[in-house]
Amino acid sequence: MKTHKDLDAWKKAMDLVEDIYKCSQSFPSNEVYGLTSQVRRAAVSIPSNIAEGAGRKGDKEFIQFLYIALGSLAEVETQVLIARRLNYIDDTQKMTDDIERLTKLIYGLIRYIKTK
Repeated sequence: MKTHKDLDAWKKAMDLVEDIYKCSQSFPSNEVYGLTSQVRRAAVSIPSNIAEGAGRKGDKEFIQFLYIALGSLAEVETQVLIARRLNYIDDTQKMTDDIERLTKLIYGLIRYIKTK
């Protein structure tokens, strides 16, 4: 039986969480309760919502949680760009590319669920 752990979107979201935690370690200490906390919570929310949706009974609920994950993903992207503007991180290209790929994966999963 397959679970959320078998979904590519969940796996990539988990990778993104790891990347966010690593890059936010270098944020200034005065951001510990600000941007650092915010971006980490938003990142953790992505695979969490994918998992929660997959654990629900119906496809409609699953899709709803996938849309919530997309919202959190957009939040992470914005916070990464803010961190770049504040010079907390130097290069955001890999992370923004990963966010774009994950966005496509989640939309693809939504399309798949809607058509099955």
